[in-house]
Amino acid sequence: MKAITWDEELTVERRDQLIDYLANKIIKHGMASPSILFLEMHKPFAFLASQTVILGSGFLAPFVGFQKIQEYSKLMESSDNVERLVCRIEDLSAASPSSNAASTSLQKPSKNRRREL
Repeated sequence: MKAITWDEELTVERRDQLIDYLANKIIKHGMASPSILFLEMHKPFAFLASQTVILGSGFLAPFVGFQKIQEYSKLMESSDNVERLVCRIEDLSAASPSSNAASTSLQKPSKNRRREL
């Protein structure tokens, strides 16, 4: 895979790969709702967050790799990409059987169920 530079834009294919990867990780760990809430609240600060990642790249690069830092900072530069990530998380969450099971277990018991307890 070719490394990108700070001046290059992500390709559409690579952008979609990164969004799918992040969304799948979030769903896998059961963090769909908190992630959506966090991303929606901080969407206006997406560019600032991407610049902060660049600023901290010297400290983060040994742990995650310099190429990943470049790609994710490019991904988060645009609030449109954050919206794409939120939509992808919502799509995967709706299609995931484990999320449906978790949401039904949190529902209030019916009146008949309360009487049984």
